Amino acid sequence: MYDAIILAGGTNSKSLSTLNSQPYEALIEIAGRPMVSFVAEALAASSRVDRIFVIGPATELAKCEFPPTATILEGGRTILDTISIGIAALGHQNRVLIATADIPLLTTAAVDDFLVQCSKVTADLYYPVVGKEVNKRHYPASKRTYARLRDGVFTGGNIFLVNPAIVPQCMKVAAKIIANRKNPWKLACIMGWLFLFRFIIGRLSLKAAESRVSEILGITGAVIQSTYPELGIDVDKESDLELVRSTFSLSKN
Repeated sequence: MYDAIILAGGTNSKSLSTLNSQPYEALIEIAGRPMVSFVAEALAASSRVDRIFVIGPATELAKCEFPPTATILEGGRTILDTISIGIAALGHQNRVLIATADIPLLTTAAVDDFLVQCSKVTADLYYPVVGKEVNKRHYPASKRTYARLRDGVFTGGNIFLVNPAIVPQCMKVAAKIIANRKNPWKLACIMGWLFLFRFIIGRLSLKAAESRVSEILGITGAVIQSTYPELGIDVDKESDLELVRSTFSLSKN
């Protein structure tokens, strides 16, 4: 079994603040409930998940209803700080599942499938991707950011499986990658110009991307192809919120 960390400290973005006054994205209501509660519920229902640490604004999160296996912790100033807080609370060095709080469509089946696939590969960091065709077939109205690779067109997921032992050594480089993820020129300085060029012309393979990230971080990474689009549908703009709310509305009817 795996323990899980939910990153629930992200502040409400400008694009969503006009639709919802909640100060934190995790607390934005979907079908009358804060969306972080759906993530915790999906994780708790998995036979492969044990303890759940919900990390963010503790006072506000304490007002939410969570499964009995969930513990609330005060978050850090950054995502990486928050991850470190969660890992310190684990009390062990077994692999931990990390999920963001803004994926309310997450299902237990998606979690189980990801963990089963991870169990077949030995790595330090496991990261899911979902094909555009799969995503559009299930959620045709979704607007995601896709990467065109040699293997196909993919979007990234929002859960990860991590070996806690690698986190300290990866912090500095990971912080640079996260800070420059929307700046291709600065990102190229980190990832390498050949890597960026191959990506631009669509000749970069999943395996090559996996190898390069592993090399930069000094770890063994594994890309997991998932057929569950719910892993990648996060709520960070108006169209995402509309999609998720309409999906929940349809499921009730």
